[in-house]
Amino acid sequence: MDELILDCLVVGGGPAGLTAAIYLSRYHLDILVVDGGKSRAAWIPTSHNHAGFPEGINGKELLERMCDQAKLYGTRIECGQVTRLEKGEDGLFTAEYGSGPVKARTVLLATGVSNRRPPMDEEIHEHALAAGLIRYCPICDGYEVTDKKVGVLGNADRGPGEAIFLRSYTADVTLIDPDGPIDVSAEDRERLEEAGVVMIDGPVSVIEPGEDEIHIETPSGCHAFATIYPALGSDTHVGLAEMLGAKLSADRCIVVDSHQRTSVEGVYAAGDVVKGLDQISHAMGEGGVASTTIRNDLAKQSPRLREPAEEGVLYK
Repeated sequence: MDELILDCLVVGGGPAGLTAAIYLSRYHLDILVVDGGKSRAAWIPTSHNHAGFPEGINGKELLERMCDQAKLYGTRIECGQVTRLEKGEDGLFTAEYGSGPVKARTVLLATGVSNRRPPMDEEIHEHALAAGLIRYCPICDGYEVTDKKVGVLGNADRGPGEAIFLRSYTADVTLIDPDGPIDVSAEDRERLEEAGVVMIDGPVSVIEPGEDEIHIETPSGCHAFATIYPALGSDTHVGLAEMLGAKLSADRCIVVDSHQRTSVEGVYAAGDVVKGLDQISHAMGEGGVASTTIRNDLAKQSPRLREPAEEGVLYK
């Protein structure tokens, strides 16, 4: 019995990976999605800037809908973590995950990133996130904090930029360095002062969510906010790309061309693991581009000519 060789292995079941899966399956390609179940989209209590959902949509619900849509066209989705990925001399890729090895002609890396969290108990963090007391994306939900008291936890690298961005939504923004005294450049300090951003020295000793506000303990006392934004950076999931020798940018994102091809032939990348705007709509767009490129690149190697349907058999 011949070994099954996938047309494409999609690693990651977030908005980019699932959009690509829908396209790839509708191209009549044999694909598999292996998902570790840690998409940042699942964190979103309600996304209000995703087109087509005027009342907003919960991140987990959106992912479930996308999974259902992909499965409708035959996509197989399995939970697991791809731990090894290599390219053989025959040009095929071999991936290892919980269900064993799998071979594929192409691979789409939609592995995403992880936000760095403030030091909190995970269960308390999840509760605060669901309640909107902690938020990570001012582009996504800055509108929801309009005219509210907002705190930004960040150091000199990311804090000032995020605080200034949020200043366009509310006049009450406070920047706190979680590790110690505020240590920003003279230029950033001037910008923050001109914008009316309050600056408070750390370190932060306690972060405690309440009923309608979240409290932060610093050497100067306890400060209450309607919402805090941790501007602590993120970590891209590029381990598999590194195994294959794919080119990375200076800030450790996977480098791709305008069609989502990486520097390794047969390997593509889409979503937050690629440098760009970390937004669901952007990730979905990259998933659509990547999947179409994959289909067309495969067709150059072997024309995708469908056999005539059997008489009396209707395709559903």
